[in-house]
Amino acid sequence: MSEGAHRNPSSGRDASWLVGADLMAVALAFIGQIVLTHALLEEQYGWMVLAIDLYASLFLIVDLGLPTLLARDGTKAPSMVSTAVWRTYRWQILAALPFVFLAVFARPEGLLNIEAPTSLLVLAGLIALVHVASYAPRSGLRVLGEARLEAMTKVVERGLTVAAYAVLASQGSTSATAYTGAFLFGATAGWLLALYWLMRTAPKPTSTITWNDLGASWSSSKALLFSALPFAITLGILPYVVRIEKFMVAASGGATLGAVFHVAQLVWLAGLVVPAAIRSALLPVFGQVRDDPAEHRRELGHATNMCFGLLPYGLFGGYLVVHFLAPIAFPAAYLDGTHGASAVDLFTVLLAGWGFTLLATPTYASLMAGHRPWRFTLFILLVLLAAVALGAVLVLNGPAENGAKLYAAAIASSLSAGVLLVLSWWMSGEITSVRARQDEWTLVLLCMAFIVVGLTTQSLWWVFGLPLFLFTKQGWRAVRSTLD
Repeated sequence: MSEGAHRNPSSGRDASWLVGADLMAVALAFIGQIVLTHALLEEQYGWMVLAIDLYASLFLIVDLGLPTLLARDGTKAPSMVSTAVWRTYRWQILAALPFVFLAVFARPEGLLNIEAPTSLLVLAGLIALVHVASYAPRSGLRVLGEARLEAMTKVVERGLTVAAYAVLASQGSTSATAYTGAFLFGATAGWLLALYWLMRTAPKPTSTITWNDLGASWSSSKALLFSALPFAITLGILPYVVRIEKFMVAASGGATLGAVFHVAQLVWLAGLVVPAAIRSALLPVFGQVRDDPAEHRRELGHATNMCFGLLPYGLFGGYLVVHFLAPIAFPAAYLDGTHGASAVDLFTVLLAGWGFTLLATPTYASLMAGHRPWRFTLFILLVLLAAVALGAVLVLNGPAENGAKLYAAAIASSLSAGVLLVLSWWMSGEITSVRARQDEWTLVLLCMAFIVVGLTTQSLWWVFGLPLFLFTKQGWRAVRSTLD
């Protein structure tokens, strides 16, 4: 493939592919969770989801921030992308070794009351490592304008996982270890497919490797690791921002209570793929225009309009999906208050956090692609500290009654997302852009508040949030303006 044959990244086109694929993967994951909750006892289900989350959090720092750096800088030299992926793998393998030893000897699963078999824990750790390995080739595909192929790898991964779950369930399996192995099978297939497609689509490397073509950050090993360090630290922190409340619930209330909160978070976490996909699409675009203030403002405006337009559909769509499908999909114990609270009611409280996260996406991505990566690291650290403080006050030192503890965790999660939004405005340096549109921002936040309060209390307050749909037109216009 020639140097000129690859496609350029496009925020609208790539976000459309990634959001669509992630939503499809979410639907498949939802089906998978239905299979798991019916096939496994509540405690065993709690072991599985907590172990996977625990090792995902522990091993994510092995990423070293290099795929993020590749997504930011790869557009400068597309012919170097495949070589950069292999360079990334060499460093990641070295970085993985101490964390594997830490997992083996420190046994962190004991902190969360996970009494799972060793084989399940090993499989959960391998899942985390395979997912880390998949990030570099997927970032490479996105840089080459092939977000459509990246999107397909995610659907294939999730589809094979759910198919394997279905086979096990049809055979009457009740082994959490077997289902964790099925998860590993799907994750491995998705990673290898991404790597294969990258090697097929990447421009052929030149005979002479000139790392400076990717920028000064790639000129030497020292420069590379130092430039990626802020992203590596951030990746080590980031998983705890969305998982800290669940970990606190499990630590203070047991694995079963943690499983109930996990079910409440399922669609909420699934919904977070939308801002994550938009952020992934924006990073190469913002990386290209970060030295062009006018173009940067234009792209930021388009991204903000997209998020405004998506917000009402996510709020109402998520609520309808959970309200009508959860009683069909999940055992009654997760929904009827057997363990203190209904997962559906908890999810409705979490909707506010989803809205805050979506609205923070443009300024979050702008900060991530900027010239001061350590500022981005500080941003994530401050969000984590806020989440820990809120969780400590509302969950660990809050009510002892199970239902109240679960509601407190949901409120803490949404409040920490609100902190993320405000900090992203300030630390990205885009507060002027926010103030320039303060009337729109005020309307959006008020409408979102009315919708969440109305749905949570099952009152008609949500009607006052309907003006949010007025942003649909400008959101669609923003998507179309960035399509190739």
